[in-house]
Amino acid sequence: MNSKLRNTVKGAAPSLCAACGIAWLLHFGLATAQEAQSQNPPAHRPGFEFREPERLDFNDHAGFTQIFDGVALKDWDGNPDIWRVENGAIIGESTKEKPSGNSYISYHGIIAKDFDLKLEIKVENGGGSGIQYRSQTGLPWRRAKPGDPPLNLNWMMTGPQADYWFPVNPHVFVWTGQFYSENTPLGILAWRGQVVQSVPGHAQRLIGNIGDRDALGGYVKINDWNQYLIMARGGTFIHVINGQLMAVYVDDDPASSNNVPGMIGIEIEGTPCKVSVRNIWLKKLS
Repeated sequence: MNSKLRNTVKGAAPSLCAACGIAWLLHFGLATAQEAQSQNPPAHRPGFEFREPERLDFNDHAGFTQIFDGVALKDWDGNPDIWRVENGAIIGESTKEKPSGNSYISYHGIIAKDFDLKLEIKVENGGGSGIQYRSQTGLPWRRAKPGDPPLNLNWMMTGPQADYWFPVNPHVFVWTGQFYSENTPLGILAWRGQVVQSVPGHAQRLIGNIGDRDALGGYVKINDWNQYLIMARGGTFIHVINGQLMAVYVDDDPASSNNVPGMIGIEIEGTPCKVSVRNIWLKKLS
Protein backbone atom coordinates (compact mmCIF):
# COMPACT_ATOMS: atom_id res chain seq x y z
CA MET A 1 0.00 0.00 0.00
CA ASN A 2 1.52 3.38 -0.93
CA SER A 3 1.87 6.13 1.69
CA LYS A 4 -0.89 8.30 0.22
CA LEU A 5 -3.44 5.47 0.43
CA ARG A 6 -2.16 4.46 3.91
CA ASN A 7 -2.59 7.99 5.20
CA THR A 8 -6.05 8.21 3.68
CA VAL A 9 -7.20 5.04 5.38
CA LYS A 10 -5.60 6.10 8.68
CA GLY A 11 -7.35 9.44 8.54
CA ALA A 12 -10.64 7.78 7.85
CA ALA A 13 -10.43 5.39 10.83
CA PRO A 14 -12.90 7.32 13.04
CA SER A 15 -15.61 6.90 10.40
CA LEU A 16 -15.06 3.22 9.62
CA CYS A 17 -18.29 2.23 11.39
CA ALA A 18 -20.27 4.71 9.31
CA ALA A 19 -18.60 3.46 6.15
CA CYS A 20 -19.44 -0.12 7.08
CA GLY A 21 -23.04 0.92 7.66
CA ILE A 22 -23.24 2.56 4.28
CA ALA A 23 -21.69 -0.50 2.64
CA TRP A 24 -24.26 -2.74 4.36
CA LEU A 25 -27.11 -0.52 3.19
CA LEU A 26 -25.79 -0.58 -0.36
CA HIS A 27 -25.48 -4.36 -0.19
CA PHE A 28 -29.01 -4.66 1.23
CA GLY A 29 -30.41 -2.37 -1.46
CA LEU A 30 -28.74 -4.40 -4.21
CA ALA A 31 -30.03 -7.66 -2.73
CA THR A 32 -33.52 -6.19 -2.45
CA ALA A 33 -33.43 -5.06 -6.09
CA GLN A 34 -32.26 -8.51 -7.17
CA GLU A 35 -35.09 -10.10 -5.20
CA ALA A 36 -37.61 -7.81 -6.88
CA GLN A 37 -36.33 -8.90 -10.29
CA SER A 38 -36.43 -12.59 -9.48
CA GLN A 39 -39.29 -14.74 -10.69
CA ASN A 40 -40.06 -15.99 -7.21
CA PRO A 41 -39.84 -13.01 -4.84
CA PRO A 42 -40.41 -13.67 -1.13
CA ALA A 43 -44.01 -13.41 0.01
CA HIS A 44 -43.01 -11.03 2.82
CA ARG A 45 -39.89 -8.96 3.47
CA PRO A 46 -39.08 -8.63 7.20
CA GLY A 47 -39.24 -5.05 8.37
CA PHE A 48 -41.55 -3.95 5.58
CA GLU A 49 -45.30 -4.06 5.03
CA PHE A 50 -44.86 -4.80 1.32
CA ARG A 51 -46.15 -8.23 0.36
CA GLU A 52 -45.90 -9.91 -3.03
CA PRO A 53 -49.21 -11.51 -4.12
CA GLU A 54 -49.23 -15.26 -4.35
CA ARG A 55 -49.46 -16.69 -7.85
CA LEU A 56 -52.87 -18.12 -8.77
CA ASP A 57 -53.04 -21.88 -8.37
CA PHE A 58 -55.10 -22.90 -11.40
CA ASN A 59 -55.90 -26.20 -9.69
CA ASP A 60 -57.27 -24.57 -6.54
CA HIS A 61 -61.04 -24.93 -6.92
CA ALA A 62 -62.15 -23.64 -3.52
CA GLY A 63 -65.48 -21.86 -3.98
CA PHE A 64 -65.83 -23.13 -7.58
CA THR A 65 -68.44 -25.46 -9.08
CA GLN A 66 -67.39 -28.04 -11.66
CA ILE A 67 -69.81 -27.59 -14.55
CA PHE A 68 -68.47 -30.49 -16.62
CA ASP A 69 -67.51 -33.75 -14.94
CA GLY A 70 -65.48 -35.16 -17.83
CA VAL A 71 -67.97 -37.99 -18.37
CA ALA A 72 -71.38 -36.72 -19.50
CA LEU A 73 -72.94 -33.54 -20.94
CA LYS A 74 -75.37 -33.04 -18.06
CA ASP A 75 -77.10 -29.63 -18.45
CA TRP A 76 -75.19 -28.97 -21.71
CA ASP A 77 -77.11 -28.52 -24.97
CA GLY A 78 -75.61 -28.60 -28.46
CA ASN A 79 -75.80 -30.38 -31.80
CA PRO A 80 -74.93 -34.04 -31.05
CA ASP A 81 -73.54 -34.42 -34.58
CA ILE A 82 -70.83 -31.91 -33.63
CA TRP A 83 -70.35 -32.14 -29.85
CA ARG A 84 -69.33 -35.19 -27.80
CA VAL A 85 -67.33 -36.24 -24.74
CA GLU A 86 -63.98 -37.89 -25.31
CA ASN A 87 -61.05 -38.52 -22.94
CA GLY A 88 -62.47 -36.26 -20.25
CA ALA A 89 -63.08 -33.29 -22.56
CA ILE A 90 -65.95 -31.70 -24.46
CA ILE A 91 -65.06 -32.12 -28.13
CA GLY A 92 -66.47 -30.14 -31.04
CA GLU A 93 -65.39 -31.25 -34.49
CA SER A 94 -65.99 -29.89 -37.97
CA THR A 95 -64.92 -31.87 -41.05
CA LYS A 96 -65.38 -31.52 -44.80
CA GLU A 97 -67.89 -34.36 -44.63
CA LYS A 98 -69.75 -32.76 -41.68
CA PRO A 99 -68.99 -29.04 -41.56
CA SER A 100 -70.25 -27.33 -38.42
CA GLY A 101 -70.51 -23.72 -39.49
CA ASN A 102 -70.89 -21.61 -36.34
CA SER A 103 -72.05 -24.02 -33.67
CA TYR A 104 -72.28 -23.79 -29.87
CA ILE A 105 -72.82 -25.96 -26.86
CA SER A 106 -74.36 -24.09 -23.92
CA TYR A 107 -74.48 -24.85 -20.21
CA HIS A 108 -77.94 -24.42 -18.69
CA GLY A 109 -77.19 -25.39 -15.10
CA ILE A 110 -76.10 -21.91 -13.92
CA ILE A 111 -77.00 -18.38 -15.05
CA ALA A 112 -74.32 -15.93 -13.92
CA LYS A 113 -73.41 -12.28 -14.22
CA ASP A 114 -70.31 -11.83 -12.04
CA PHE A 115 -67.99 -14.83 -11.86
CA ASP A 116 -64.56 -16.40 -12.29
CA LEU A 117 -64.36 -19.10 -14.97
CA LYS A 118 -61.36 -21.43 -15.32
CA LEU A 119 -60.90 -24.03 -18.04
CA GLU A 120 -58.39 -25.64 -20.36
CA ILE A 121 -58.80 -25.33 -24.13
CA LYS A 122 -57.08 -26.74 -27.20
CA VAL A 123 -57.81 -26.12 -30.89
CA GLU A 124 -56.33 -28.41 -33.53
CA ASN A 125 -56.33 -28.64 -37.33
CA GLY A 126 -57.43 -25.03 -37.88
CA GLY A 127 -60.53 -22.97 -37.34
CA GLY A 128 -61.42 -21.34 -34.09
CA SER A 129 -63.37 -21.34 -30.90
CA GLY A 130 -64.36 -19.06 -28.08
CA ILE A 131 -65.87 -19.18 -24.63
CA GLN A 132 -69.30 -17.57 -24.45
CA TYR A 133 -70.42 -16.01 -21.19
CA ARG A 134 -73.34 -13.82 -20.09
CA SER A 135 -74.83 -15.22 -23.28
CA GLN A 136 -78.32 -16.12 -24.53
CA THR A 137 -79.73 -18.73 -26.89
CA GLY A 138 -82.79 -18.55 -29.15
CA LEU A 139 -82.09 -15.10 -30.63
CA PRO A 140 -82.18 -14.46 -34.42
CA TRP A 141 -78.87 -15.17 -36.15
CA ARG A 142 -77.60 -11.98 -37.81
CA ARG A 143 -75.29 -13.72 -40.30
CA ALA A 144 -77.95 -16.03 -41.72
CA LYS A 145 -78.11 -15.77 -45.53
CA PRO A 146 -80.97 -16.52 -47.91
CA GLY A 147 -80.78 -20.14 -48.96
CA ASP A 148 -78.91 -21.28 -45.83
CA PRO A 149 -80.34 -24.36 -44.15
CA PRO A 150 -82.57 -23.50 -41.18
CA LEU A 151 -80.74 -23.04 -37.88
CA ASN A 152 -81.75 -24.46 -34.54
CA LEU A 153 -81.53 -21.20 -32.61
CA ASN A 154 -81.40 -23.11 -29.34
CA TRP A 155 -77.88 -24.13 -30.43
CA MET A 156 -76.79 -20.58 -31.32
CA MET A 157 -75.40 -18.13 -28.76
CA THR A 158 -75.38 -14.35 -28.51
CA GLY A 159 -73.24 -12.34 -26.12
CA PRO A 160 -69.69 -11.75 -24.84
CA GLN A 161 -66.96 -14.12 -25.97
CA ALA A 162 -63.38 -14.77 -24.93
CA ASP A 163 -61.93 -15.59 -28.34
CA TYR A 164 -59.57 -18.49 -29.11
CA TRP A 165 -58.24 -19.48 -32.54
CA PHE A 166 -55.87 -22.09 -33.91
CA PRO A 167 -52.49 -20.50 -33.08
CA VAL A 168 -50.85 -20.71 -36.50
CA ASN A 169 -52.86 -18.73 -39.06
CA PRO A 170 -51.69 -15.12 -38.50
CA HIS A 171 -54.86 -13.65 -40.00
CA VAL A 172 -57.09 -15.04 -37.27
CA PHE A 173 -54.63 -15.89 -34.48
CA VAL A 174 -54.51 -12.20 -33.53
CA TRP A 175 -58.05 -12.67 -32.24
CA THR A 176 -57.07 -15.15 -29.50
CA GLY A 177 -57.65 -13.56 -26.09
CA GLN A 178 -59.69 -10.61 -27.33
CA PHE A 179 -63.16 -9.53 -26.15
CA TYR A 180 -65.75 -10.15 -28.86
CA SER A 181 -69.50 -9.59 -28.83
CA GLU A 182 -70.96 -12.57 -30.71
CA ASN A 183 -74.00 -12.10 -32.95
CA THR A 184 -74.39 -8.38 -32.16
CA PRO A 185 -73.46 -5.22 -34.10
CA LEU A 186 -70.69 -4.50 -31.55
CA GLY A 187 -68.12 -7.00 -32.88
CA ILE A 188 -64.56 -6.77 -31.52
CA LEU A 189 -64.53 -4.45 -28.51
CA ALA A 190 -61.05 -5.07 -27.07
CA TRP A 191 -58.29 -6.58 -29.20
CA ARG A 192 -55.55 -8.69 -27.65
CA GLY A 193 -53.12 -6.41 -25.83
CA GLN A 194 -55.66 -3.65 -25.16
CA VAL A 195 -57.50 -2.08 -22.24
CA VAL A 196 -60.67 -0.54 -23.72
CA GLN A 197 -63.54 1.44 -22.24
CA SER A 198 -67.03 2.15 -23.55
CA VAL A 199 -69.35 4.83 -22.20
CA PRO A 200 -72.97 5.49 -23.21
CA GLY A 201 -73.33 7.38 -26.45
CA HIS A 202 -69.68 6.99 -27.55
CA ALA A 203 -67.58 4.44 -29.40
CA GLN A 204 -65.08 2.44 -27.39
CA ARG A 205 -61.73 4.11 -26.68
CA LEU A 206 -58.28 2.70 -25.99
CA ILE A 207 -57.24 3.39 -22.39
CA GLY A 208 -53.89 1.60 -22.41
CA ASN A 209 -51.83 -1.21 -23.87
CA ILE A 210 -50.98 -4.47 -22.14
CA GLY A 211 -48.24 -5.39 -24.59
CA ASP A 212 -47.37 -6.09 -28.20
CA ARG A 213 -50.13 -8.15 -29.81
CA ASP A 214 -47.77 -10.53 -31.59
CA ALA A 215 -45.58 -10.99 -28.52
CA LEU A 216 -48.60 -11.87 -26.39
CA GLY A 217 -49.45 -14.56 -28.93
CA GLY A 218 -46.24 -16.30 -27.90
CA TYR A 219 -47.90 -17.31 -24.63
CA VAL A 220 -50.40 -19.49 -26.51
CA LYS A 221 -49.43 -23.16 -26.90
CA ILE A 222 -49.88 -24.85 -30.28
CA ASN A 223 -51.82 -28.14 -30.36
CA ASP A 224 -51.66 -28.26 -26.58
CA TRP A 225 -53.77 -27.37 -23.56
CA ASN A 226 -54.02 -23.71 -22.61
CA GLN A 227 -55.33 -22.38 -19.30
CA TYR A 228 -58.01 -19.74 -19.79
CA LEU A 229 -59.23 -17.52 -16.94
CA ILE A 230 -62.21 -15.23 -17.52
CA MET A 231 -63.31 -12.75 -14.87
CA ALA A 232 -66.48 -10.65 -15.00
CA ARG A 233 -67.19 -7.94 -12.43
CA GLY A 234 -70.00 -5.52 -13.23
CA GLY A 235 -68.98 -3.94 -16.52
CA THR A 236 -65.34 -5.07 -16.31
CA PHE A 237 -64.12 -8.16 -18.19
CA ILE A 238 -60.65 -9.69 -17.91
CA HIS A 239 -59.17 -12.41 -20.16
CA VAL A 240 -56.02 -14.29 -19.06
CA ILE A 241 -54.32 -17.13 -20.98
CA ASN A 242 -51.58 -19.22 -19.34
CA GLY A 243 -51.15 -16.60 -16.63
CA GLN A 244 -50.72 -13.72 -19.11
CA LEU A 245 -53.25 -10.88 -19.26
CA MET A 246 -54.58 -10.63 -22.81
CA ALA A 247 -57.42 -8.10 -22.83
CA VAL A 248 -59.49 -5.92 -20.51
CA TYR A 249 -62.81 -4.40 -21.47
CA VAL A 250 -64.74 -1.91 -19.33
CA ASP A 251 -68.35 -1.36 -20.37
CA ASP A 252 -69.86 1.56 -18.45
CA ASP A 253 -73.21 1.39 -20.24
CA PRO A 254 -75.77 -0.23 -17.89
CA ALA A 255 -78.06 -0.82 -20.89
CA SER A 256 -75.38 -2.72 -22.83
CA SER A 257 -76.11 -6.28 -23.91
CA ASN A 258 -72.79 -7.20 -22.26
CA ASN A 259 -74.09 -6.27 -18.81
CA VAL A 260 -76.78 -8.88 -18.29
CA PRO A 261 -76.67 -12.36 -16.70
CA GLY A 262 -76.37 -15.30 -19.03
CA MET A 263 -75.02 -18.74 -19.82
CA ILE A 264 -71.56 -20.20 -20.37
CA GLY A 265 -70.91 -21.86 -23.73
CA ILE A 266 -68.29 -23.09 -26.19
CA GLU A 267 -68.08 -22.25 -29.91
CA ILE A 268 -66.65 -24.04 -32.91
CA GLU A 269 -66.10 -22.18 -36.19
CA GLY A 270 -64.32 -23.09 -39.41
CA THR A 271 -63.53 -26.31 -41.27
CA PRO A 272 -61.52 -28.40 -40.57
CA CYS A 273 -61.43 -27.77 -36.83
CA LYS A 274 -61.30 -29.71 -33.59
CA VAL A 275 -62.03 -27.95 -30.30
CA SER A 276 -61.37 -29.57 -26.92
CA VAL A 277 -62.32 -28.07 -23.54
CA ARG A 278 -61.85 -29.68 -20.12
CA ASN A 279 -61.55 -28.90 -16.39
CA ILE A 280 -64.33 -26.30 -16.48
CA TRP A 281 -64.85 -24.61 -13.11
CA LEU A 282 -67.13 -21.67 -12.34
CA LYS A 283 -67.23 -19.47 -9.24
CA LYS A 284 -70.52 -17.59 -9.39
CA LEU A 285 -70.54 -14.27 -7.55
CA SER A 286 -73.89 -12.93 -8.76
